[in-house]
Amino acid sequence: MIDNFNRFVLSNIDVLAHGLWITLYVCAAAFSLGLVLGLIACLVRLYVPFIRYIAIAYIEFCRATPILVQLLWVNYVWPEIFGFPTTVMGAGIIALALQSSGYVAETLRSGFEGMQKGQIESARALGMRFPQILGRITLPQVLLVVAPSLINQIAVVIKSSTLVSVISIPDLMYEAMKIVNRWYEPIEILTSVALIYFIMIFFASYLINRMAKTINIKLGIGV
Repeated sequence: MIDNFNRFVLSNIDVLAHGLWITLYVCAAAFSLGLVLGLIACLVRLYVPFIRYIAIAYIEFCRATPILVQLLWVNYVWPEIFGFPTTVMGAGIIALALQSSGYVAETLRSGFEGMQKGQIESARALGMRFPQILGRITLPQVLLVVAPSLINQIAVVIKSSTLVSVISIPDLMYEAMKIVNRWYEPIEILTSVALIYFIMIFFASYLINRMAKTINIKLGIGV
């Protein structure tokens, strides 16, 4: 077992490290884009009545479509119709972001709908406009309230990213399977990869939890 670990894992650590870097990049970019798209879809659904149903259709489509289908759709169909993305990396990021944005939009909507109306009415009485109210009052509080759900969504993005290898993105899973297919010794490689994904999700959850608690303390919401 130790000999196999040294031979198949340690001897390929540079390849796995490169795959891990690609995974981290794809996940970070996809979640960031998904957060922006989800916020836009949420705000349109809540505050722009004449195109609300377009936002609802977008959200439901992103949530109901399997991630594998979205990956293949964006990678093979979008370039023919829209002319982009031009790389598999871009396709993977967009597909993950699309699915994530649907869940983020619903998560943020629950936060906005749970806001106390008195705060918004008071801000309007003081002459604040919608962008000011959103940036200074509602959005910061909503993000703090829904932080646990957003943490869960980050974990979902990381897990879903294992499928980007099907469109030949050289992520951690792609590189691991190349090694497995070369030597036909899956135990050490896949066990190591499983532990790496566990550590990534655990660390991401811990980091964001710490950030949320720090912000709460600074705002005097928690101790």
